[in-house]
Amino acid sequence: ENMDAQQTAFLLREAWTLYSVTPLYRFRRARLRDYARLLSAFIAAERQKGLAVEVGGELDIKVALSSLPELRGSEQDQAAILVQLSSRSQASSRNSGDKLVWSGWFCSMYGDDLSENTPEEFTCLPLFLTHGAERYTALVGSWFQKTFDCCFRRLAISPLNLSWMVAMWAGCEVGRAASAVELVFSVPRLAQPLDISYAIHPEDAKALWDTVQKTPGEITQEEVDVFMDCLYSHFHRHFKIHLSAARLVKVSTAVASAHTDGIIKILHRQYLSGVLMLLTELAISQLQ
Repeated sequence: ENMDAQQTAFLLREAWTLYSVTPLYRFRRARLRDYARLLSAFIAAERQKGLAVEVGGELDIKVALSSLPELRGSEQDQAAILVQLSSRSQASSRNSGDKLVWSGWFCSMYGDDLSENTPEEFTCLPLFLTHGAERYTALVGSWFQKTFDCCFRRLAISPLNLSWMVAMWAGCEVGRAASAVELVFSVPRLAQPLDISYAIHPEDAKALWDTVQKTPGEITQEEVDVFMDCLYSHFHRHFKIHLSAARLVKVSTAVASAHTDGIIKILHRQYLSGVLMLLTELAISQLQ
C-alpha cells in the first residue's frame, strides 16, 4: 500500500518468469555501478565468444542495476534489486536512446524465515523474476552465480499452489471492472493435447468463497479443497466431465494470473505485496 505507483508500474501486466535464488555471498549494495560495468563486460565477452573486452568501454548492451527500497515487506527484508539490459542499434543515432531488451529483479517480501538464519555476509533475495529473452537470463544468471556463489533454479508452481492462489484471489475486492476467474486444465494421457478452460463470473466466484471461508483473513487447506470441489461439482453437473481427473495448469483472476511453468502476471497494484509474499514463500520452500 505504501509502494510508489511509478516505481512499481513496470511490474504490472508483464509476464514474469520465476526463479528461486540462494543467498548472495558478499553482495554489496554500494557497488551497484561497479557490478553493472562488470556484468556489461561479461555479456559482451560472452557474445563475442570469449574475446577480451575492456571494462567500461562502449558496448552495444548496457546494464543498469538499481535498488528499489520500497519493494520489501518487513524491516528484515533486503530492498529489491532491479537489473535492466538496454540495447542501442548500430544503425541508430547516438541521440535516439536505448531500447530496454531485458529486465530482472531480486525480491524478498516477508522472507524472514530465510534471513533470520543466514550469516551477515549473505544477502537474502530468494525470489528472482525475469522478462525478456532467455539468452539474457542465462548470461545474467551465470554472472551472478560466479560472482556471488549463488544458485538459480526455475520456480514451478504446483497445481495445489494454483488452487490456493485462485481461492485467495477470487475473494479479493477489485472493483466493478473485474475480469472473469478462469481455470485451465490439461487432460492427461491423450494422443493430442487437450486443454479445458473454465470461466466463472467474478461475483459468483467471490460469493462462493465467502460462503466457504470461515474466518476472514485466514485460509485453510480444507477451505481451498471445499472451494475447488464446489467448482468441480458445478462443472460436472453441466458437462459430465470430472475436472479432478485433469491437471490444473493455469489460473487467471483480476488480481493476477499464474501458470504451472512458473510464469506470473500481476494485474492489480493493491495486491502486489500479497502476491510477492506468496511467491517469496514458494521460493524459500524450494531452497529448503
